[in-house]
Parts: sequence; C-alpha cells; structure tokens
Amino acid sequence: MTGSFIIAIDGPAAAGKGTLSRRIAEQYGFHHLDTGLTYRATAKALIDAGLPLDDETVAEKMALEVELAGLDRDILSRHEIGEAASKIAVMPAVRRALVEAQRRFSEKLPGTVLDGRDIGTVVCPAAPVKLYVTASPEVRATRRYDEIISRGGEADFEAIFEDVKRRDDRDMNRADSPMKPAVDAHLLDTSEMSIEAAFQAAKSFIDAALSRNA
Repeated sequence: MTGSFIIAIDGPAAAGKGTLSRRIAEQYGFHHLDTGLTYRATAKALIDAGLPLDDETVAEKMALEVELAGLDRDILSRHEIGEAASKIAVMPAVRRALVEAQRRFSEKLPGTVLDGRDIGTVVCPAAPVKLYVTASPEVRATRRYDEIISRGGEADFEAIFEDVKRRDDRDMNRADSPMKPAVDAHLLDTSEMSIEAAFQAAKSFIDAALSRNA
C-alpha cells in the first residue's frame, strides 16, 4: 500500500462517532482528527478576539490560521463555542479553508481517521473506508443529558432534544456540504448498539479494505 490509508467517519452529534474514531485510530496506529474541532477552534478565535460571527471574510482569515496540532477538546467542547461554530460552519469560505487543512492532515502516514459531517462526501471522497454513524435524536439527546449529569452539571432534557434536532436540521439542509451518508458508506446505527459492537463492525469493514489495499 502506498500513501495514507484514510478512514472517513461521518454522522450527527452524539451518535458515538468520536469515541469510535478514537478507538479505531488507536487500534491501527493511525492519526486522528475530529474535524468539528477545527470549526470550534475558528469560532473560539473569533470570540476571543471580540470579532463578529457573521463576517465571512474575518471568519475565513481565522480559519486559515487554525493549528490542527493544538486543538483542546475539553476547552472547545463548551456549549457556547459549539453554537458559534455551527453559525460559521455554513460559510463557504470557512469550509473551503478548513477542508484544505483537513485534506492535508489526511495525507499523514501510515493512515488517518477523520470524523465529521462531510468527510466521505467532500473532504476525502476517495477514502477506502467510509462509515456513517448515526442514532435516533431521542437516543442522542439522552446520551448528552446523561453526560452532563454525570459531570455534576444541570441539564434540561427537552432543551437538549430541541437543540439536537435544530443542529441536525442546520447540518442536513445547509447549501454547502450538507451532512449525508456517502453513497458507498457503511451505515452503523448505534441507537441500540454498544460501542464495542460498533467497533467490531467497523473493524471488519476496515480489515477487509486493508487486505484489498495490501
């Protein structure tokens, strides 16, 4: 096999794709990138600089300066950053800048795992393995609620449920790179599937592709 072996993993928030992606990267010794963090890092840079979230030219400039090596998941996971990120993620210039950075990352050897909303359809359409990880909105909202409560926080399930549906609508119906499964993606619905079962299913697809590419 020559070049990087790319695994593209897409799907909505709280479907389990982040956990699955990190485990796959660890299993195969591949580099991992949560591409959603690149949008969050851009949004945080705008917020920190006191800049508006509706100026595409300014947002593009920040996107071009994002360092993929310095993405702090704990900081970037804050709710207000996620809300800001979803606003700039619909801007074509921002998407172009970050997609180019993500593509450069995907070339790392020996292989890479990228997870996001448009990896298999836009960022790495030639990836030999594409997975689309999903779950029902109710299940995803419950997971997010349980996560917040387990950390000692306070949460309103109905508010989280509405937020999940609102983000899905925004991601699936945006004009530029809407979230959808690639035509050749393997679908993993984790609504009633454990992360172990999802991992084993993904591993079977990856192992088969690796043997074909050997």
